[in-house]
Amino acid sequence: MPPRDQHYVTRTGGLRAAVLGANDGIVSTASLVVGVASAGSAHGDILLAGIAGAVAGALSMAAGEYVSVSSQSDSENADLAREQAHLEVEFDEEQAELAEIYVARGVAPELAHEVARQMMEHDALEAHARDELGIMELTQARPLQAAIFSALAFLAGAALPNAAIMLAPHEWLSPVTTVVSVAALALLGAVSARMGGAPVGRAVARVTFWGVAAMAATSAVGALFGVALD
Repeated sequence: MPPRDQHYVTRTGGLRAAVLGANDGIVSTASLVVGVASAGSAHGDILLAGIAGAVAGALSMAAGEYVSVSSQSDSENADLAREQAHLEVEFDEEQAELAEIYVARGVAPELAHEVARQMMEHDALEAHARDELGIMELTQARPLQAAIFSALAFLAGAALPNAAIMLAPHEWLSPVTTVVSVAALALLGAVSARMGGAPVGRAVARVTFWGVAAMAATSAVGALFGVALD
């Protein structure tokens, strides 16, 4: 496909899963380790918490995406089966319904009926899936793809705060992890905005704000319960 004919909508399925997974990997792992560090835990315990959180989070993301997108896919398949049944017993009525859809979109009635007839002759189910149900190949639910993208993206995101834990001195662990994570979130927001054709500044502000808020909240909880346990 020529570059001028490529559209951002073709990337939405994988992009959504990748951005969600990477964002969650950075935020949840960084928040977890900052909270544990604020409680006064040993360096090894903090790193263990970060690695365990990364593995658990990746599996949870994969399972959650698979289940949720599978539900969407099941609904789409049920609608397609129902539409196929209608086409087998009410072909003429379905053709007239398709023509009415085209008329509502601005096509002249006579031309709309001719277009509907030709589309039905070519692939009746595809025509109704696209124009009546809004189901298209480009945007159709793909559970396995979403699960894999989310898990891998989560692990990639979680690797950044875990790397900061391994490299930073213990006394600087929380601030270094926070700075690295916020920078990673800003980069993620910028890249995802560019890939999706959205304003970069708004995306960066959105992901960094909620990331900082999550880390601040878990840091406060860690400090509070750390003192209480001591």
